[in-house]
Amino acid sequence: MNETWKGAIACLGVAVFFVMTIGIIYWQVVDQPNKNWILKGNASGLIWERKAHSLILQTLSEDKTFLEIHMGRLSDVEVPLMKNLCWINKTEFCYTWEATAHLNISLESSLSSNMECYSIGWTPLHCQVKIKDCFSMVNISWYGGASVTSQHWPLNNVSIKSQPFIISNLAKTPAAYGSVLERYFLGSTGVTVMIASDIPIFLSVERNKHFCLESTLGVNMASLQYTVCVSQNITSAHQEVGSQLSGHQRKLPDTDILRLPVWSYYRAADSAAKVERGLRYFFNRLQRHHLGEGLIALSELSTVLLGNTEHTFLPVLRRKGLHSPRLAMDSSLTKHLKLSITVSPFASINSQLFQMSLQEGKEDFWLSRHSESGDYSVPLLTRWKGQFSAQLNVTSGAAVLWYMDQVSLLRQRLGAEYLVFESGEGNWFMEQAIPPPTELGGDKYIHILASMAAALGNTSIISAGTRASHLPLFLQMNPRQSDWSYAGLKGIIPSVLHYSLLGYNFFIPDAIGGSLANEFLIDEELYIRWLQIVTFLPVMSFRTPPWVCCDDWVLNLTRHYVQTHQSFVVPLVEKYSKEWLSVGYPIFRPVWWLSPTESITFTIDDEFLIGDEVLVAPITEQGQRQRDIYLPREGQKWKDINTAQPPARRRPFSSSPDSP
Repeated sequence: MNETWKGAIACLGVAVFFVMTIGIIYWQVVDQPNKNWILKGNASGLIWERKAHSLILQTLSEDKTFLEIHMGRLSDVEVPLMKNLCWINKTEFCYTWEATAHLNISLESSLSSNMECYSIGWTPLHCQVKIKDCFSMVNISWYGGASVTSQHWPLNNVSIKSQPFIISNLAKTPAAYGSVLERYFLGSTGVTVMIASDIPIFLSVERNKHFCLESTLGVNMASLQYTVCVSQNITSAHQEVGSQLSGHQRKLPDTDILRLPVWSYYRAADSAAKVERGLRYFFNRLQRHHLGEGLIALSELSTVLLGNTEHTFLPVLRRKGLHSPRLAMDSSLTKHLKLSITVSPFASINSQLFQMSLQEGKEDFWLSRHSESGDYSVPLLTRWKGQFSAQLNVTSGAAVLWYMDQVSLLRQRLGAEYLVFESGEGNWFMEQAIPPPTELGGDKYIHILASMAAALGNTSIISAGTRASHLPLFLQMNPRQSDWSYAGLKGIIPSVLHYSLLGYNFFIPDAIGGSLANEFLIDEELYIRWLQIVTFLPVMSFRTPPWVCCDDWVLNLTRHYVQTHQSFVVPLVEKYSKEWLSVGYPIFRPVWWLSPTESITFTIDDEFLIGDEVLVAPITEQGQRQRDIYLPREGQKWKDINTAQPPARRRPFSSSPDSP
């Protein structure tokens, strides 16, 4: 073969190689399908969409999309076609991004014939990989997660920067996550997302776009794991998954408090004598204004002052080996009062409790650092209510028993019927930049405190809760601003729906008019609108006495609503608490509960249901005297409780006590 033919063949080979290369590129970029099924169930399945780098959960007929998950951290890794590396098992899908992360998806056993669940797990392949999955808000409304300062319903209407998904003190960090938090999200398409409880995560929300889960960086190479379930509609999805969040048998708290208006004792004092005089005066004012029996709630400071009072010695309260002789209040002060006292796991370094623990050699009963020699412990200090304080070491069984004994003794001495257990929201270890022990990572400290409060009896009230909805406790809602915003009055109903959706049906709303301001509320209209909403909640709570706020007619209106709450609302709450006990359904329900296929119901944030029979639709806008009312469940008959007639679509406002 001469050189001419050799050159021609070489050129032909190059041409063929060039054509093949062009063909492969064309197949990868142009001709290859944009999406492919990666896992199928009986009625739904997951699709990989390569251009958007998204997992899409759809019906098998592709006529309905339940969920879209965008894999933001992998957007720079081109994946033309995802192939199942677990091809032998048709209920599992595996894929590995080279040197980045491993993805595993499995089809779980169905909780019922109406539901399918997919477990999704990411494992980073080196310590610099952070996994981030974002759940789209396009054509889907989301609920659940954590309470926030400006509570909205649904979650789509808030923006929150990426931060650890743990309970924080909103008074100190208003942009953080608040006092009720569960790793559960519910979507209006009938989808639920349940995040694994034993992994640290970051969470962010971008208004009307998505909320995102992120793993944490570090040598431990934290995974990201969650379960997605789909059902026929939003109500059935929550009934199957959300109603069983705690995984434990539910127990009722003491429901006697439902009938007791809670009056926050508001007078500042620097001595026990002043507290006692103030209590007598306040109690007499309540009686003078015929506001009936109620519960007077003492702050932690007032509790400490009274706890240090020296009155008649009661030897029956002594516990050998645990306490020195104690002194009790004069029973003449408390025999006519129903009191709630407030305690916390903090002790000021100047307090009798802390000094006594040091004298008894119990330094390690507080979170402490051990000396290098191990001979002694030094309690670590933090700031609690303006004072340097130590925090109880709940990992020590001896410390917990000692502390609970102190609290029980204090409660007996003061004759208190209820106990408010302030949990100290916020992660102390994160604030101090100290690595937490494994048993106290995340929100485990708050979870343990809730269990301690429940052990002290079913008349306990906590200020924060996670994985605690099954416990026989009341939960104190986040403090609110004294205004008409979503951080004030307008956020009450979204908060009610949020708490109840996560299983916390027995809550005490913030005091009428809000408690964040230092002054009493004097806005008459705001007071009345707040009063009207709280009437239909489990407990009526007051900080501003009506005789301080407003004219006499508002005082009469307050009496009327207290009576309405006791005679009409409390029996309803007790009735539906039995349903909550048996099946876990919320007592306070969004309107979509009865109309789960009506898209208009997904964004209604100023109405709620008590069970399936009472619709509450108050006015939440300043200056309004009437409003539109959406009546759920087409064809169902509704009647006005005041007139026993079908309601008009618009309802006028009146200043009479009978005004709804």
